[in-house]
Amino acid sequence: MALYEYRCETHGNFDIQRPLGTAPETVACAVCGEPSRRVISAPMVMTSTRSAWSAAITHAEKSRYEPEVVSSLPSAGPGRRITTAQMTPALRSLPRP
Repeated sequence: MALYEYRCETHGNFDIQRPLGTAPETVACAVCGEPSRRVISAPMVMTSTRSAWSAAITHAEKSRYEPEVVSSLPSAGPGRRITTAQMTPALRSLPRP
């Protein structure tokens, strides 16, 4: 189920819940019954806790001005190897860490 936002000219915005992709362009306002047009707004995507979400936003803002420098490949975990792309003649001349 998805949440869709509509705007009544008299009573303002309200939400309705419908199956994904089935929302009509207009619905009747729950208060006055007048046709209300659908409002396209940014989706609310939350896949984690609020503190994790805030930390990710803070990290992204900081990295905009102070990008992190990577000096080695990250670990794949115990007993696992990270596979890298095979070197091609064009890539062999690039500097390596």
